[in-house]
Amino acid sequence: MKPNRLLLPFLFAGLVGMTACTKSTTPGPQGPQGGAGPAGPQGANGVQGANGPTGPGGPQGLTGANGATGAQGIAGPTGPQGIAGATGPAGATGPAGATGSTGATGSTGATGAAGSNNVQSYLLINKGVVFAGLNTFSVPAITQSIVDQGTVLVYLRNTGSTSSWFAIPYSSGTNTIDLSDFGVGYIDIKSSFTQANGIDFKVVVISGAGVTILSATNPNLNYRNYSEVAAALHLTN
Repeated sequence: MKPNRLLLPFLFAGLVGMTACTKSTTPGPQGPQGGAGPAGPQGANGVQGANGPTGPGGPQGLTGANGATGAQGIAGPTGPQGIAGATGPAGATGPAGATGSTGATGSTGATGAAGSNNVQSYLLINKGVVFAGLNTFSVPAITQSIVDQGTVLVYLRNTGSTSSWFAIPYSSGTNTIDLSDFGVGYIDIKSSFTQANGIDFKVVVISGAGVTILSATNPNLNYRNYSEVAAALHLTN
């Protein structure tokens, strides 16, 4: 109950004060301005306003003077040679040139060797000979023209041998073989001994024209050397 006793005097004093204020209507003189209070804290930044319009462009400045030309740099090393390009297509054929003048007639050439029409050769393999009488062998290339104007050469060797041919007449010790005669279609061989077989004969038949040509082209031909004869007459067998 003691608190209530203290509260009542205060309430009364307040009421008296309020009554006094309401009665006076004349303002009192303005008191002196108090000193500025301390600055309050800075407020938050406001929202940024919209951009203003772009101002007019200023005048273009003068072009500056050209600078001095710099010194020329040192040339770099030459690069490697590039790969050769592909060969281009062949060009079109040019027009035919004018016909040249006829050259001078050349000198007459030397007479050629006897051709195959003038020379024929026959190989008689594994033949035998007898001592008594003649040994006749058929050679169809010997015609009457050959008998009258041509010639016949005969060579021999052992059957199966690869040695050179030996011209007849041939002799080995006391054994001899010779060409006795020839006629149309045959040759006659004369022997000093008898042998049943084992002898090969090479018969070369040369016409009259062939003999003439051979004499002109090979005047020093050794007819007993079959290799020389074969070369001169182009014999292959």
